[in-house]
Amino acid sequence: MRKLLYIVLTLALAACSLGGQTEIERNREKWQDANISHYRFNLFVGCFCVFTADMPLAIEVQDGEVISMKYENGKEIDATSRELFEKYATIDRIFAELEADINGAAEEVVVTYNYTYGFPEQASIDFIKDAIDDELMLTISNFEELP
Repeated sequence: MRKLLYIVLTLALAACSLGGQTEIERNREKWQDANISHYRFNLFVGCFCVFTADMPLAIEVQDGEVISMKYENGKEIDATSRELFEKYATIDRIFAELEADINGAAEEVVVTYNYTYGFPEQASIDFIKDAIDDELMLTISNFEELP
């Protein structure tokens, strides 16, 4: 009897997980279904970093490639900061980074998604829960689909 119960529970759990999508998967699918190939957005990267005062970035993307990325205030982006920003320079890259964080690269990830297009509007990432100053905050604003 115990073996039968174990088999039934295993099959039930497997059936539930087959059709279920995670929140990030549902929203990534919504983003992909929107099929937006040319867009612009502002990205605020908040952390214990020197560049935070210059945020947000103004980023334009076309066909998955970054057309332009600059501080909205016009200040030049230094090479070290640009390397960090490249990871978040497109919506698809943001999804990839957040998925890696959710799947173990970070200890805590909280994301709020855009209702219409599904892209992450805010993400709070804590890489090591008990560490200080390792947190990262991403905020996407002024999203605009371009022709």
